Amino acid sequence: VQLQASGGGLVQVGGSLRLSCAASGGTSRDYVMAWFRQTPGNEREFVAASRRNSGSTTSADFVKGRFTVSRDNAKNTVYLQMNSLKPEDTAVYYCAAGRPISTMTSSPEAYYYWGQGTQVTVSS
Repeated sequence: VQLQASGGGLVQVGGSLRLSCAASGGTSRDYVMAWFRQTPGNEREFVAASRRNSGSTTSADFVKGRFTVSRDNAKNTVYLQMNSLKPEDTAVYYCAAGRPISTMTSSPEAYYYWGQGTQVTVSS
């Protein structure tokens, strides 16, 4: 599975961005597709995830009410709509695909495939 993330950029506080992650190869499987983010010197942090077949989603507490994960199975693409952005949201955002058990959804080590990352910078 190859993942191609896009949509990052520079935005002001309170602004919005939508990230996209297009998957190719092996996408008919019931992969969980997830978003993580990482800042220099820190570990990758779970943001949100979407399961293909059930459509169920989960997200980190710090993005609830601001970020929404969705997917278009016909396009093999997962999206992360980010609203009300804050400076602390500045990070490289990565998409990932895997088949974690439910208790491991937020663990980076549970994912097999990773996209290249897209930079999101929120200026104050």
